[in-house]
Amino acid sequence: MHQRLTPATIMLLVIPPLMWASNAVVGRMVSGLVPPMTLNFLRWGLAFVVLLPLAWRVLGRRSGMWRHWKRFALLSLPGIGCYNALQYLALKTSTPLNVTLVAASVPIWMLLVGRMFFDQRVSLAQAGGAVLSMAGVLVVLSGGHWASLENLRLLPGDLYMLLATLAWAFYSWQLSQPKEPPDIRRDWAAFLMAQITFGLGWSGLFAAGEWSMTDAHVSWSWPLVGALLFVAIGPAVIAYRCWGIGVERAGPAIAGFFSNLTPLFAALLSMALLGELPRVYHALAFALIAGGIVLSSRHRAV
Repeated sequence: MHQRLTPATIMLLVIPPLMWASNAVVGRMVSGLVPPMTLNFLRWGLAFVVLLPLAWRVLGRRSGMWRHWKRFALLSLPGIGCYNALQYLALKTSTPLNVTLVAASVPIWMLLVGRMFFDQRVSLAQAGGAVLSMAGVLVVLSGGHWASLENLRLLPGDLYMLLATLAWAFYSWQLSQPKEPPDIRRDWAAFLMAQITFGLGWSGLFAAGEWSMTDAHVSWSWPLVGALLFVAIGPAVIAYRCWGIGVERAGPAIAGFFSNLTPLFAALLSMALLGELPRVYHALAFALIAGGIVLSSRHRAV
């Protein structure tokens, strides 16, 4: 049974969107120092090291992770391998605010993916919410000028972020259908470590392709090292743990509203660190996306 929202639970649910917004801003800041696929690989490699003292047993020969390797290989592809890699790629040509606003439409893509691939029915309220949220995404993509939609030329970053949201939707649906050993599922560190273990294979493969097909290079510096440590510890490990406890206490429906704080935090951090000021259409897009998610969450699919 879910508990009432307490100050401690609110704090647990506020930390992840703050971390996710910070991840977008930091990714933008280091976009010229490290290639996006390489950044994703280094991030999860460091997260693996951080988690090792907590979850080293899951790597043992008798661990259920190896018996269910296909499950973790498929689970880690969209979550560890693709989502953040595509987000970092998006940040090469798009702003953290645009990226996080497009990412805020993830619940809507989850409805579509669930209906098309997992045989989940969609209610009228959810369909209406999808329309509102898609309108918000279009506001972002059009720069607030509806007339420009006729000749819309999407930034590469916006397209990459749309692909990232689809990847996260598939990842989320896979999470909702647990097929891994209960002992691993109940241990957050072991569960994340199992995903990272196989995800490093995917992210390493993508990074290798990046280095073989482009003029990729890394400009090492202490700020870059600090950024790598931050995105590995904060948005990956800390956010994951806080979100898990917060969802357990408040329930996924209530917790979902907190994820929509990500664009707001991204706007504030972008102003403070990047000098990128939000515009009126960003506020309109946020209102449409948030309104769509509120509407769609009022009634469950039947």
